[in-house]
Amino acid sequence: MTVTIRDARPEDETRWRELWAAYLAFYEVTVDADITDQTWRRVFDPASAIAMRIADVDGRVMGFALYLTHEGTWIRGKDCYLEDLFVDPDARGKGIGRALIDDLVALGKAKGWSRLYWHTSEDNKTARALYDSYVESDGHIRYRISF
Repeated sequence: MTVTIRDARPEDETRWRELWAAYLAFYEVTVDADITDQTWRRVFDPASAIAMRIADVDGRVMGFALYLTHEGTWIRGKDCYLEDLFVDPDARGKGIGRALIDDLVALGKAKGWSRLYWHTSEDNKTARALYDSYVESDGHIRYRISF
Protein backbone atom coordinates (compact mmCIF):
# COMPACT_ATOMS: atom_id res chain seq x y z
CA MET A 1 0.00 0.00 0.00
CA THR A 2 1.41 3.35 -1.08
CA VAL A 3 -0.09 6.47 0.53
CA THR A 4 0.50 9.79 -1.21
CA ILE A 5 -0.69 13.03 0.35
CA ARG A 6 -1.32 15.78 -2.18
CA ASP A 7 -3.50 18.79 -2.96
CA ALA A 8 -7.02 18.03 -4.09
CA ARG A 9 -7.60 18.05 -7.84
CA PRO A 10 -10.82 18.68 -9.77
CA GLU A 11 -10.93 15.03 -10.83
CA ASP A 12 -11.21 14.03 -7.14
CA GLU A 13 -14.69 15.50 -6.84
CA THR A 14 -16.83 12.36 -7.23
CA ARG A 15 -14.81 10.35 -4.73
CA TRP A 16 -14.54 13.27 -2.33
CA ARG A 17 -18.33 13.64 -2.36
CA GLU A 18 -18.67 9.95 -1.45
CA LEU A 19 -16.28 10.37 1.47
CA TRP A 20 -17.91 13.67 2.47
CA ALA A 21 -21.32 11.97 2.63
CA ALA A 22 -19.85 9.20 4.82
CA TYR A 23 -18.21 11.83 7.05
CA LEU A 24 -21.49 13.68 7.53
CA ALA A 25 -23.29 10.39 8.23
CA PHE A 26 -20.67 9.51 10.85
CA TYR A 27 -21.42 12.75 12.69
CA GLU A 28 -25.16 12.35 12.04
CA VAL A 29 -25.46 15.78 10.44
CA THR A 30 -27.03 17.05 7.28
CA VAL A 31 -25.48 19.80 5.20
CA ASP A 32 -27.44 21.40 2.37
CA ALA A 33 -26.24 20.38 -1.07
CA ASP A 34 -25.40 23.99 -1.91
CA ILE A 35 -23.02 24.14 1.07
CA THR A 36 -21.27 20.98 -0.11
CA ASP A 37 -21.03 22.51 -3.59
CA GLN A 38 -19.66 25.73 -2.13
CA THR A 39 -17.10 23.86 -0.02
CA TRP A 40 -15.81 22.07 -3.11
CA ARG A 41 -15.59 25.35 -5.08
CA ARG A 42 -13.79 27.12 -2.23
CA VAL A 43 -11.01 24.53 -2.26
CA PHE A 44 -10.07 25.75 -5.75
CA ASP A 45 -10.79 29.46 -5.25
CA PRO A 46 -7.54 31.39 -4.71
CA ALA A 47 -9.46 33.99 -2.69
CA SER A 48 -10.65 31.35 -0.20
CA ALA A 49 -8.70 30.34 2.90
CA ILE A 50 -10.03 26.77 2.63
CA ALA A 51 -7.71 24.12 1.21
CA MET A 52 -7.77 20.34 0.98
CA ARG A 53 -5.18 17.62 1.12
CA ILE A 54 -6.03 14.20 -0.25
CA ALA A 55 -4.78 10.77 0.83
CA ASP A 56 -4.30 8.83 -2.37
CA VAL A 57 -3.78 5.11 -1.79
CA ASP A 58 -2.59 3.25 -4.86
CA GLY A 59 -4.50 5.65 -7.13
CA ARG A 60 -7.73 5.86 -5.08
CA VAL A 61 -8.75 8.73 -2.80
CA MET A 62 -9.16 7.20 0.67
CA GLY A 63 -9.16 10.25 2.91
CA PHE A 64 -9.09 14.03 3.06
CA ALA A 65 -8.18 16.93 5.31
CA LEU A 66 -9.99 20.25 4.88
CA TYR A 67 -8.19 23.10 6.59
CA LEU A 68 -7.85 26.85 6.61
CA THR A 69 -5.29 29.31 7.84
CA HIS A 70 -6.01 32.55 9.63
CA GLU A 71 -4.27 35.29 11.55
CA GLY A 72 -4.43 35.33 15.31
CA THR A 73 -3.97 37.80 18.12
CA TRP A 74 -1.54 35.68 20.17
CA ILE A 75 0.82 34.61 17.38
CA ARG A 76 3.17 36.07 14.76
CA GLY A 77 2.44 33.63 11.95
CA LYS A 78 -0.81 32.00 10.97
CA ASP A 79 -2.90 29.40 12.73
CA CYS A 80 -4.00 26.38 10.75
CA TYR A 81 -7.40 25.01 11.68
CA LEU A 82 -7.98 21.42 10.61
CA GLU A 83 -11.74 21.57 10.19
CA ASP A 84 -12.49 18.17 8.68
CA LEU A 85 -10.46 14.97 8.58
CA PHE A 86 -11.91 11.73 7.30
CA VAL A 87 -10.60 8.35 6.22
CA ASP A 88 -12.65 5.73 4.40
CA PRO A 89 -13.81 3.25 7.07
CA ASP A 90 -12.40 0.36 5.01
CA ALA A 91 -8.94 1.95 5.20
CA ARG A 92 -8.81 2.87 8.88
CA GLY A 93 -5.98 1.64 11.03
CA LYS A 94 -3.51 1.78 8.15
CA GLY A 95 -1.86 5.11 8.98
CA ILE A 96 -3.82 7.30 6.57
CA GLY A 97 -5.15 9.69 9.22
CA ARG A 98 -1.67 9.98 10.68
CA ALA A 99 -0.24 10.63 7.21
CA LEU A 100 -2.73 13.47 6.67
CA ILE A 101 -1.87 15.09 10.02
CA ASP A 102 1.88 14.58 9.50
CA ASP A 103 1.49 16.28 6.13
CA LEU A 104 -0.16 19.32 7.72
CA VAL A 105 2.57 19.45 10.37
CA ALA A 106 5.20 19.44 7.61
CA LEU A 107 3.29 22.08 5.62
CA GLY A 108 2.99 24.21 8.75
CA LYS A 109 6.71 24.09 9.39
CA ALA A 110 7.51 24.83 5.75
CA LYS A 111 5.04 27.73 5.54
CA GLY A 112 5.85 29.24 8.92
CA TRP A 113 2.48 28.63 10.55
CA SER A 114 2.47 29.17 14.30
CA ARG A 115 0.08 26.39 15.24
CA LEU A 116 -2.12 23.58 13.99
CA TYR A 117 -5.31 22.90 15.91
CA TRP A 118 -8.55 20.95 15.64
CA HIS A 119 -11.38 19.58 17.72
CA THR A 120 -13.42 16.40 17.73
CA SER A 121 -16.36 14.87 19.50
CA GLU A 122 -15.64 13.68 23.05
CA ASP A 123 -16.92 10.20 22.17
CA ASN A 124 -14.86 9.83 18.98
CA LYS A 125 -12.46 7.44 20.72
CA THR A 126 -10.74 6.17 17.57
CA ALA A 127 -9.83 9.66 16.39
CA ARG A 128 -8.92 10.78 19.90
CA ALA A 129 -6.42 7.94 20.24
CA LEU A 130 -4.66 9.26 17.13
CA TYR A 131 -4.91 12.91 18.20
CA ASP A 132 -3.67 12.18 21.72
CA SER A 133 -0.53 10.66 20.19
CA TYR A 134 0.36 14.15 18.92
CA VAL A 135 -0.57 16.37 21.83
CA GLU A 136 -2.71 16.38 24.96
CA SER A 137 -5.98 18.29 24.90
CA ASP A 138 -5.37 21.89 25.90
CA GLY A 139 -8.41 21.84 28.18
CA HIS A 140 -10.44 24.33 26.18
CA ILE A 141 -14.14 23.78 25.72
CA ARG A 142 -15.81 24.95 22.54
CA TYR A 143 -18.85 27.23 22.60
CA ARG A 144 -20.78 27.87 19.41
CA ILE A 145 -23.68 30.18 18.61
CA SER A 146 -25.41 29.39 15.33
CA PHE A 147 -27.28 32.06 13.39
